[in-house]
Amino acid sequence: MKNPLSRWNELPAFFRNKYILVTLAFLIWMLFFDNYNFFVRSEIRGELREVRQKKAYYEAQIEEVKTELNSLFGSEESLEKFAREKYYMKRADEDVFIIVDE
Repeated sequence: MKNPLSRWNELPAFFRNKYILVTLAFLIWMLFFDNYNFFVRSEIRGELREVRQKKAYYEAQIEEVKTELNSLFGSEESLEKFAREKYYMKRADEDVFIIVDE
């Protein structure tokens, strides 16, 4: 019968070091078995990147709308122009014709 420790002694000294074994076990645990393993963390990073891009887009849209709002309420003429173009409003003495391209 062969001694089971003889196999242990056949391994290189690098793999017989208990600190290296514990470190390897820890890395394997963190990469594959932990709740926030490598794959979950990379997926979360991707979602975070996507949310940040959406945030930047919506912040740009907000700034654009704010400048449009300031220019719209800045003068009486621009407000009237907006109402005529967007909501087809008219004065009492005029008619509005809407031409639709087909």
